[in-house]
Amino acid sequence: MNLLSWRVFSLALLLAVALGMPTVSRAQDAQPMNEISLGSAAAGGGGGAASTNFAGGTSLDGSEFSSGGTIAASTTGPEAVAFDGTYVWVATQFNNSITRVRVSDGAVAGTFVVGKRPVALLYAASHIWVANLLSNTVSKVSPSTGGVVATINVADGPGGLAFDGTNVWVANRHSNNVTKISVKGSVLGTYPVGKRPIGIAFAANSLWVVNNFSNTVTRLSLAGAVLGTYAVGRGPFGVAAQADNMWITNYFDKTVTKLRASDGFNLGTFTVGDGAAGIAFDGTNVWVVNNGDSTVMKVNPSSGLVISTYATGKGPFSIAYDGAKIWVPNFASNSVSTTAAN
Repeated sequence: MNLLSWRVFSLALLLAVALGMPTVSRAQDAQPMNEISLGSAAAGGGGGAASTNFAGGTSLDGSEFSSGGTIAASTTGPEAVAFDGTYVWVATQFNNSITRVRVSDGAVAGTFVVGKRPVALLYAASHIWVANLLSNTVSKVSPSTGGVVATINVADGPGGLAFDGTNVWVANRHSNNVTKISVKGSVLGTYPVGKRPIGIAFAANSLWVVNNFSNTVTRLSLAGAVLGTYAVGRGPFGVAAQADNMWITNYFDKTVTKLRASDGFNLGTFTVGDGAAGIAFDGTNVWVVNNGDSTVMKVNPSSGLVISTYATGKGPFSIAYDGAKIWVPNFASNSVSTTAAN
């Protein structure tokens, strides 16, 4: 099946889930979260909200439109999130901007123009890094001003970001590779992985790349050499490091897979919610975003059992931890949900 066919297939399966259908299997014990509106238009000339006449529909992450479907006029498509020590930043992709939210009080503190269709964020080397899916660029942004200080050309469809302590790595969804860039903005190399790399994380002196269409995770050395390829569930999406383990969400299987970071050995697969997408570790527990259920679950990393479930806005994909609270942008609600982690 070619890439276009895969996009159409993903659309048919997920349009109703991500864009406004009521949640299908929200847990009965889901606890409420505080929900903060992100507004509907970018400041500083970033453009308005998404049109109701968008000629397209959502793929696995709500960011690529191919045929059929519309979204609400007020929806800016908040998808990715990152924490810089003071603010959480949310990529509001349909107005080509990022929005800054102060964690101390939840106040929206500015919206800033980046490239076309920003879908991934990273805070590293004192800057915010933005993957612009349809510009094939990464924007390096000053957290204090929101201004773009550098724009780096990468490969086709950048949509995942990680930092290895020295360099930034970019997962390129459409070209099936990852690009390593210096924090000064120089491209240092591009390396092949599996089909549609979407999630990426650094741990155990390696890059762990989630291949969404290959149902695998590729482990790369810092030089870009493949150290291993590991089978996981269907439609793997997010990845997070926890102690000596890597956790991967499997979107279509409603599960997460736990891999041993030293050698990729499969330590178990555990049931979560529908459309398992974003994932984060708070130092104690693993948090899993369920796009189809519009929930986030707190999971015990030892047993893999769900400790508690929280109700988010509609269609969440990603998650960030600020040291005290978790933050979840809601793709179809144009908001971000937050709650105390412990």
